[in-house]
Amino acid sequence: MKSAQSPQETQSSSSTEIPATFKLSPLIRVTLLALYVALTAPLPLLPQTDGVAVSPKWLWFGIGLGFIALYGALSERVIVTETEIQVTYPAWVPRILRKGWVLPWAEVKALKPRSTGQGGIVYYFVSQAEQAYLLPMRVAGFSRLVRLVQDRTGIDTSDVRPLAQPWMYVTLLGLTVLLLLVDSWTIWTALELARMA
Repeated sequence: MKSAQSPQETQSSSSTEIPATFKLSPLIRVTLLALYVALTAPLPLLPQTDGVAVSPKWLWFGIGLGFIALYGALSERVIVTETEIQVTYPAWVPRILRKGWVLPWAEVKALKPRSTGQGGIVYYFVSQAEQAYLLPMRVAGFSRLVRLVQDRTGIDTSDVRPLAQPWMYVTLLGLTVLLLLVDSWTIWTALELARMA
């Protein structure tokens, strides 16, 4: 729903804040990268079974590639200017892995909520051409981003909330640290057994 805010009011309320760049929340990035390491680091040290022998070197190589791909996916940046909103990734991230998008403010028709399979709500920009663009919801400074969206489009964003609250990622990070401790014990035990063999 559009508000009655004039273009002059919009310009004055956001001119000191634009252009602005928003990156993925450090808490989310650290948590997901640590979880990836915790889940994959012990794999090359596990005994080979079922007659399938994969070289630990190849496993480490695959784990390394996966880490780089995940790091690239978590390098998302949202750039807000006077004329558009843009989601972009560093130049080294292949477009085949992650595509960005650009949407001029003049093309924004609405901001529509959609339910996720886990019961959360995500929001999509709907353009004049009826194309949907996912609103990034895991960036640091999300409330400021939403405020800028309202300033530039006039769409009421008072009900827009982040997809996941910080406490959820703090809990996941705590569990990931416990898993890393178990991994450390597993790796140490495997190395000791290999040394004794």
